[in-house]
Amino acid sequence: MLCSLAVSSYRSLREIVIPLKQLNLVTGPNGSGKSNLYRDLRLLAETAQGRVIPSLAREGGLQSTLWAGPESFSRSVLRGEHPVQGTSRQRPISLRLGFAGDEFGYSIELGLPPQAKESRSAFRHDPEIKRECLWSGEVLRQATLLVDRRGSVVKVRSDDGRWTIVTSGLSTFDSMMTHCADRRNAPEMLTLREHIRGWRFYDQLRTDASAPARLPQIGTHTPVLGHDGADLAAALQTIVEIGESDALNESIADAFAGSSVQVTNNDGWFEVQMQEHGLLRRLKAAELSDGTLRYLLWWPRC
Repeated sequence: MLCSLAVSSYRSLREIVIPLKQLNLVTGPNGSGKSNLYRDLRLLAETAQGRVIPSLAREGGLQSTLWAGPESFSRSVLRGEHPVQGTSRQRPISLRLGFAGDEFGYSIELGLPPQAKESRSAFRHDPEIKRECLWSGEVLRQATLLVDRRGSVVKVRSDDGRWTIVTSGLSTFDSMMTHCADRRNAPEMLTLREHIRGWRFYDQLRTDASAPARLPQIGTHTPVLGHDGADLAAALQTIVEIGESDALNESIADAFAGSSVQVTNNDGWFEVQMQEHGLLRRLKAAELSDGTLRYLLWWPRC
């Protein structure tokens, strides 16, 4: 379980550390940074997939995602006596993201590469991964640090406390999570990487007429619903076959009196169908209302 989330210099979030519980609700007025906090989690998830640099590029590049305010605030600005004004930066510009869990913690720092005037590379504006850290427990300290990446060098601490260089040639656009995690040299990093890959983000589930959940899909065992909900039918069938069909049926009947859900299998293509009270035939997923489909999409996430 995640115990805290930390963000520094990401859009409207200058520097923030948030303690987390099993269930967390983030509220606030428009423009207060709720979406940016959520995007921070998504960026952290992308590191485990090796996609953090492309993800930043899709957001407009590192320059567009960095803290948009001044490096520091004077007391008069904080008291509202003077407007916020730009100042020359004294410290390196970098984006830092991280989290701490009950078992391991992870952080990543990204910055702009040195700009050589003679450089003609088409990727010279790509951000670089400056540092990555993996530690045990909830607090990062030198004593709890297990894996430390600085530039292109990745070091791993052994059981006897000695540091071993795993690689000294890691590219600035590659994360150690995808290139240095293995059972022999860095089992903790492998464990954490696979844990992060299990994170799911359901903010983009569609219920429109062309939504993936409305279409027949190839079905395989699906213990966790995909980001887009395309494997809804397979997820519901998995719930049935692991012995939770009674709970599913009771929930459907409670929300839609006299209704039941069935998954059809046509040569490996799965489709959700629903029998509603008063109808002579089952409705296919393409015929369900947006609200009904959204309710069904909630079930595999619970």
